[in-house]
Amino acid sequence: MVEKLLRSYLPMSETAYYILLSLTEVRHGYGIMQDVGELTKGRIHLGAGTLYGSLSRMEKDGLIAVVLEEERKKFYQITETGKLILREEIARIGELYDNAKKMEGKLYE
Repeated sequence: MVEKLLRSYLPMSETAYYILLSLTEVRHGYGIMQDVGELTKGRIHLGAGTLYGSLSRMEKDGLIAVVLEEERKKFYQITETGKLILREEIARIGELYDNAKKMEGKLYE
Protein backbone atom coordinates (compact mmCIF):
# COMPACT_ATOMS: atom_id res chain seq x y z
CA MET A 1 0.00 0.00 0.00
CA VAL A 2 2.80 2.44 0.86
CA GLU A 3 4.51 1.78 -2.48
CA LYS A 4 1.30 2.74 -4.28
CA LEU A 5 1.08 5.95 -2.23
CA LEU A 6 4.73 6.78 -2.99
CA ARG A 7 4.07 6.39 -6.71
CA SER A 8 0.92 8.47 -6.39
CA TYR A 9 2.39 11.35 -4.38
CA LEU A 10 6.02 11.57 -5.51
CA PRO A 11 7.18 13.86 -6.88
CA MET A 12 4.90 15.93 -4.70
CA SER A 13 3.19 19.15 -5.70
CA GLU A 14 4.12 22.18 -3.65
CA THR A 15 0.55 22.33 -2.42
CA ALA A 16 0.65 18.79 -1.05
CA TYR A 17 4.13 19.32 0.39
CA TYR A 18 3.20 22.43 2.30
CA ILE A 19 -0.10 20.99 3.54
CA LEU A 20 1.70 17.98 5.00
CA LEU A 21 4.46 20.16 6.41
CA SER A 22 1.86 22.41 8.03
CA LEU A 23 0.06 19.43 9.54
CA THR A 24 3.02 18.41 11.66
CA GLU A 25 0.91 20.47 14.09
CA VAL A 26 -2.85 20.13 14.52
CA ARG A 27 -4.61 22.72 12.37
CA HIS A 28 -7.97 23.46 10.79
CA GLY A 29 -8.34 24.54 7.17
CA TYR A 30 -7.95 28.27 7.68
CA GLY A 31 -4.97 27.65 9.96
CA ILE A 32 -3.33 25.60 7.21
CA MET A 33 -3.91 28.42 4.72
CA GLN A 34 -2.33 30.92 7.11
CA ASP A 35 0.64 28.69 7.95
CA VAL A 36 1.42 27.91 4.31
CA GLY A 37 1.26 31.62 3.52
CA GLU A 38 3.73 32.33 6.32
CA LEU A 39 6.07 29.47 5.39
CA THR A 40 6.24 30.65 1.78
CA LYS A 41 6.26 34.38 2.60
CA GLY A 42 2.99 34.75 0.68
CA ARG A 43 4.26 33.04 -2.49
CA ILE A 44 1.68 30.28 -2.18
CA HIS A 45 -1.91 31.19 -1.49
CA LEU A 46 -4.13 28.15 -1.03
CA GLY A 47 -7.67 28.62 -2.26
CA ALA A 48 -10.43 26.85 -0.37
CA GLY A 49 -11.24 24.49 -3.25
CA THR A 50 -7.63 23.44 -3.69
CA LEU A 51 -7.09 23.03 0.04
CA TYR A 52 -10.21 21.04 0.82
CA GLY A 53 -9.82 18.87 -2.27
CA SER A 54 -6.27 18.04 -1.18
CA LEU A 55 -7.31 17.42 2.42
CA SER A 56 -10.08 15.08 1.29
CA ARG A 57 -7.72 13.05 -0.90
CA MET A 58 -4.99 12.93 1.75
CA GLU A 59 -7.46 11.84 4.41
CA LYS A 60 -8.85 9.11 2.15
CA ASP A 61 -5.28 7.94 1.44
CA GLY A 62 -4.38 7.91 5.15
CA LEU A 63 -1.73 10.66 5.01
CA ILE A 64 -3.68 12.86 7.40
CA ALA A 65 -6.46 12.29 9.92
CA VAL A 66 -9.18 14.37 11.52
CA VAL A 67 -8.23 14.56 15.19
CA LEU A 68 -10.95 16.93 16.40
CA GLU A 69 -14.24 18.35 15.19
CA GLU A 70 -15.44 21.52 16.84
CA GLU A 71 -18.19 23.91 15.68
CA ARG A 72 -18.15 22.83 12.03
CA LYS A 73 -14.34 22.93 11.99
CA LYS A 74 -12.25 19.85 11.36
CA PHE A 75 -8.76 19.78 12.80
CA TYR A 76 -6.23 17.67 10.95
CA GLN A 77 -2.82 16.19 11.70
CA ILE A 78 -0.31 14.23 9.64
CA THR A 79 -0.29 10.45 10.22
CA GLU A 80 2.72 8.13 10.38
CA THR A 81 2.08 7.23 6.72
CA GLY A 82 1.99 10.92 5.86
CA LYS A 83 5.26 11.47 7.70
CA LEU A 84 6.87 8.64 5.74
CA ILE A 85 5.70 10.14 2.42
CA LEU A 86 6.86 13.61 3.51
CA ARG A 87 10.29 12.29 4.56
CA GLU A 88 10.67 10.63 1.14
CA GLU A 89 9.84 13.92 -0.57
CA ILE A 90 12.27 15.84 1.64
CA ALA A 91 14.99 13.32 0.71
CA ARG A 92 14.13 13.74 -2.99
CA ILE A 93 14.33 17.53 -2.68
CA GLY A 94 17.62 17.19 -0.80
CA GLU A 95 19.05 15.17 -3.67
CA LEU A 96 17.92 17.83 -6.15
CA TYR A 97 19.57 20.52 -4.04
CA ASP A 98 22.81 18.57 -3.58
CA ASN A 99 23.10 17.92 -7.31
CA ALA A 100 22.36 21.55 -8.12
CA LYS A 101 25.10 22.70 -5.71
CA LYS A 102 27.59 20.41 -7.46
CA MET A 103 26.83 22.05 -10.79
CA GLU A 104 26.38 25.62 -9.58
CA GLY A 105 29.80 26.81 -10.73
CA LYS A 106 29.21 25.55 -14.25
CA LEU A 107 26.03 27.59 -14.51
CA TYR A 108 27.97 30.84 -14.18
CA GLU A 109 30.94 30.06 -16.45
